[in-house]
Amino acid sequence: MSILRKLLPPKEWQTTVVVLVGVIAGLGIYIANIANVTSYMTDDPQACVNCHVMTPQYITWQNSSHKSVTTCNDCHVPQDNLLKTYAFKARDGLYHASIYTLRAEPQAIVMHEAGQEVVQQNCIRCHQDQVTDAKLSSWVAGHKESRLERTCWECHRNVPHGRVRSLSSVGYHLEPLPVHEQQALYVPEWFDNDTKRGEHE
Repeated sequence: MSILRKLLPPKEWQTTVVVLVGVIAGLGIYIANIANVTSYMTDDPQACVNCHVMTPQYITWQNSSHKSVTTCNDCHVPQDNLLKTYAFKARDGLYHASIYTLRAEPQAIVMHEAGQEVVQQNCIRCHQDQVTDAKLSSWVAGHKESRLERTCWECHRNVPHGRVRSLSSVGYHLEPLPVHEQQALYVPEWFDNDTKRGEHE
């Protein structure tokens, strides 16, 4: 009980502290709602286009061979264990949130070193049989090392996002709306009816 008393502010400050804690908690909930924080807990690739700068990456992945077998998290998040997965997502998320809030995002998105290591490990995890050959490893010196020490995208540059990565590199593709904007999207009844009528004509 004495520890609790020590933690509590003096009586004359209690109202102020309660109001401040309420304001901070309220702002936190409001910001989390606007940023659609819960979408980042899922594996839904559409969560990645909550930030418009990721549109080229989303569209190029959508038109790649990887779309049918992977999501963004399969490649860009560690898959060793659940704790490591969410720790990496949280760290990356805080970094991205601060960069986007400060409007300091680069024109061309480039993976940082930790991200490159994760992607490389996930390439090997999925393509282990293609990257190493047991027969060749037994009689070709350095077979395994020369295949695993280089990054996969040194050769496979277009997989899965294409060569050019900038905000203007995806041509005339329609930009998907972020998940929270789709949910809030209002389509007037008259427009929806006209569209449906046009489809049947």
